[in-house]
Amino acid sequence: MSFRAKYEAASRTHRSLLCIGLDPDESRLPRGVPVARYLQQIVEATSDLVCCFKPNAAFFEQRGERGWRDLRATIDAVPGDVPVLLDAKRGDVGSTAAAYARAAFEELGADAMTVNGWGGRDAVEPFLAYDDRHSFIWCRSSNPGGVELQDLRLADGRPLYERVAALAVEWNTRGNVGLVAAATYPEQAARLREIAPHLLLLIPGVGAQRGAVAAAVRAGADADGGGILVAASRSVLYAGEAVGARDLAGYAAAARAAAEKLRDEIEEARAVGV
Repeated sequence: MSFRAKYEAASRTHRSLLCIGLDPDESRLPRGVPVARYLQQIVEATSDLVCCFKPNAAFFEQRGERGWRDLRATIDAVPGDVPVLLDAKRGDVGSTAAAYARAAFEELGADAMTVNGWGGRDAVEPFLAYDDRHSFIWCRSSNPGGVELQDLRLADGRPLYERVAALAVEWNTRGNVGLVAAATYPEQAARLREIAPHLLLLIPGVGAQRGAVAAAVRAGADADGGGILVAASRSVLYAGEAVGARDLAGYAAAARAAAEKLRDEIEEARAVGV
């Protein structure tokens, strides 16, 4: 099953456009709980509330061999009917990009990944060659400094991020290209939806980064009220801190409660917009 088909099935079955990011910070885990076990419990507690899980490669890679083992274990823990999007933002010349794609799609078994498109079509093509996998082109990021490059004006007056989106549409010959469009910039996300009406949009920035859920959904949803993956990480993963959870079971319960609340907020916004 392709990423898009798996995403749409999970979204429909779970009544959800929520994508939970898995960004492990050992300093924030319950004392004595290993990373892999913690994330496995979070996945188990929330898998019926999501359309996707999004492990962030950097949080695993920084821990060396242990981190790679934990990443593989975390991906393996996700139920087969829920897609996995590896957030790695890889991108380089063709041969290197091909190696990155093999690592993500063949070695780790991810269903999708985030891709840095600055190398142009030939650098993105090795990812797109996997017809059943999805590549989300990093287009409008959630960090404040993104405006320094992404908002630069081209000779025709368009901001650079719009040109990236237009290229992504051109690259979508296999139906497996998406865009990253930050919740923290809803007006720009709405513009990206105009440029790419049929592409999936990964929308990070809600939760800890304080992007407004309703604005993000209104900006990014397609004509059918879907087509988006609204991503939250820390606000769900570490919800146990806010309620004073003391053990893994408490953290998992808090994560589920936070995920359910956010899932329902997204659905409410979606219902208003449809």
